Amino acid sequence: MKPGGVRRVLHRYIPSMTDSALADTQARILIVDDEGNLRHVLRAIVEQFGFDVTEAVNGADALSKLDSDPSLRFVLCDLRMPVMDGMELLDSVSGRGLRVVMMSAYGTTDTAVEALGRGAADYISKPFRAEEIRACLDRLVEREHLKAENERLRATVGSPASFEGFVGRSPGARRVADLIEKVAAYPSTVLLTGESGTGKEVLARALHARSDRSLRPFVAVNCGAIPESLLESELFGHERGAFTGAVRAHAGLFEQAHGGTLLLDEIGEMPSVLQTRLLRVLEASTVRRIGGQKDRPINVRVVAATARDLDEMVADGSFRDDLLYRLRVVHIHVPPLRERADDIPLLVAALVDRAAERLGRPSAGVTEAAMRHLVGYRWPGNVRELENALERSLLMATGPQIDEADLPAVVLGSERDMLALGDADDLSIKRRTAALERMLIQRALVLTSGNRTQAAKQLDISYKALVYKIRGYGLEDE
Repeated sequence: MKPGGVRRVLHRYIPSMTDSALADTQARILIVDDEGNLRHVLRAIVEQFGFDVTEAVNGADALSKLDSDPSLRFVLCDLRMPVMDGMELLDSVSGRGLRVVMMSAYGTTDTAVEALGRGAADYISKPFRAEEIRACLDRLVEREHLKAENERLRATVGSPASFEGFVGRSPGARRVADLIEKVAAYPSTVLLTGESGTGKEVLARALHARSDRSLRPFVAVNCGAIPESLLESELFGHERGAFTGAVRAHAGLFEQAHGGTLLLDEIGEMPSVLQTRLLRVLEASTVRRIGGQKDRPINVRVVAATARDLDEMVADGSFRDDLLYRLRVVHIHVPPLRERADDIPLLVAALVDRAAERLGRPSAGVTEAAMRHLVGYRWPGNVRELENALERSLLMATGPQIDEADLPAVVLGSERDMLALGDADDLSIKRRTAALERMLIQRALVLTSGNRTQAAKQLDISYKALVYKIRGYGLEDE
């Protein structure tokens, strides 16, 4: 590459960054090595690629220069040095957002893994060729590009953190965000619809956080996860002695959410008899405990969510039409992830950072090759499936970035799916059917975050049959 090449690469990768700090500093880099001859060789190589270079003789000297010159963004650092070695420097600059590349003539695979695990952006073994340095610098520039693009997108659509995981720039995501902002301040009931895993609870919490109820309780209940015999008591409460086992009075979720917001998740699973009671509570703004003699006034903003088609349920008589009208004062439909593929890079950036923080792992996001697979996959389990896949991939990754080899087989395409089912030349229906069944069970468990009751529903088998098959396929720990 000719002199100024990396500068041209920067403008090609980041056309909108002509006024950014990176463009202003002309991609400045710090070379840290106690051997003067090697510093000079590296300087000659790096400068021909368009970087402005500063030198340091050890880690302590490097820290001093980094403190005095915040424009330094990239660091090429030797591992073994007096006063302060490379690993110590790496630990000292953690959290500054620097791209640090470690270099060593004594490196081993373990050394490289340790350096990457402690936050290094890359690792180069000595002796190196100029082409290796060039390729490394290209990777650093590309990562800066991706970071800048994510920041630009966040500025365009608003702070992703404000929606606690629901981010996006697609028209569908923006419509949802606009509706949330418009109705959050009002007490009207809201119905959130959309496929499983699209983030309906996240949006319910966003409604609560943006309302004048934000300092009051947010209470959520999954109407499909609690047996009918217990759901009534959970929602409306009971008095002491109301039934066998009621040894003390119990305030239901409506009372617990007084002044705040109550999320009725999976409202389509609510039994008919409780739909009648719920309608009465919504109309009167009062609740009577089981076994009670008086109505208690409540001030609760109700948000309902479902993945089912409530209009179809009204047509077949399994859901009350008057209750649907009461719940659907404001209707917000959350589009599935396959309809907003443009949002996937933003979601990946946010979810990988969250998973890395939770797992205590360093992360520099995903490679371009991995991102192509993530954007191209249809994600039937939506954001929940994406989050689970990224966490699994982060655990599998050997470096700070998730590469395509770290992704689940199902994300990589149908060819990998077939390989996952066993030998492609094996025509045994029995063995291939068993392999397919095992894969479907694994997938259902991933989509439901390990909830076997929900997984059994998705697989259309009984809970008991699912437990038997999980044991038979050795999936107890998955």
